[in-house]
Amino acid sequence: MLFGSSGLIDTPKRIKQVLDACPQSHVIGCSTAGEIHGSEISDDSLVVAAVRFEKTSVRTAQAVVRDPQDSYAAGTAIASQLKRPSLRAILVLSDGLHVNGSELVKGLNDTLGGAVVITGGLAGDGTDFKRTWVLKDRTPQSGYVTAVGLYGDHVRIGHGSKGGWDKFGPERLVTKSSGHVLYELDGRPALHLYKEYLRDRAAGLPATGLLFPLAIRTSPTEGKSLVRTILAVDEAAQSMTFAGDIPQGVYAQLMRANFDRLIQGASDAATLTTNGHGNRHPDTPTLSIAISCVGRRLVLGERSEEETEATLEILPKGSRQIGFYSYGEISPYASGACDLHNQTMTLTTITEA
Repeated sequence: MLFGSSGLIDTPKRIKQVLDACPQSHVIGCSTAGEIHGSEISDDSLVVAAVRFEKTSVRTAQAVVRDPQDSYAAGTAIASQLKRPSLRAILVLSDGLHVNGSELVKGLNDTLGGAVVITGGLAGDGTDFKRTWVLKDRTPQSGYVTAVGLYGDHVRIGHGSKGGWDKFGPERLVTKSSGHVLYELDGRPALHLYKEYLRDRAAGLPATGLLFPLAIRTSPTEGKSLVRTILAVDEAAQSMTFAGDIPQGVYAQLMRANFDRLIQGASDAATLTTNGHGNRHPDTPTLSIAISCVGRRLVLGERSEEETEATLEILPKGSRQIGFYSYGEISPYASGACDLHNQTMTLTTITEA
């Protein structure tokens, strides 16, 4: 498993050097908006974890996703390739720009029925939003979704996903949208309304939009809300494109950062992972895969490593952690079927009993 900069697609020799050392291994990886190794965060680097199981079987899968309209079919294809009675978990990594993450996870859920733990994320490209890659056939390539399935009764998967953003401003009805493109809020052009809140930061869109995500929920009384991050803007249409669906008829509210709550959110995500491991022996090796949103890194700045330190403080002593900053995180909201999240710290922990 490896994560590295988007520029490695031009110089894949560095990746090849790593993979040549493990020719029989299944491999998975993607580009990032920052690489995580332990509690350290770096750019233009390559972080690697080699995992060996004694009793757990592994399979990999891939599907093309050249356009957001391919997303549901890609999710269905990945799930179909990996579906077996003994399948316990899937880690999925996707192209970060050409995918509708909501449709991708819907394809996965519709095929697997929520009985399998699905986690992962969308590849990043710093704050450039120009190109991302995943490993396909052991080579970095754009336009694909890849995944690894874990099988058998001995693998133990923990997962947790938390944000820590504060909502502000009125909650508004989504009056016009199509898939992951938002056109109107309360009957007003979405981009115009959004810029009113961003003020002088509006000139930096779409990157500055990472600092002000949207929380969406199905009704004003619904307790579950999902966060959506902006990927692109269309001045002519006064629309905004997000990493996941913004269904017409849902309610949306702006969010902004609270530093301490973001760090606490990372800690809470680590606490949630313990639910998947039962009575774990303290000496059991644990791998933590940390996938955090690029928007969190932009907000936290020099404090970003506080969230990776916070996860390791909660995880079992001796846990190994790698990961990346992403354009979207995939994890169950609490349990059951997976959701697409934005602006969260999402952790997946793997052990073997």
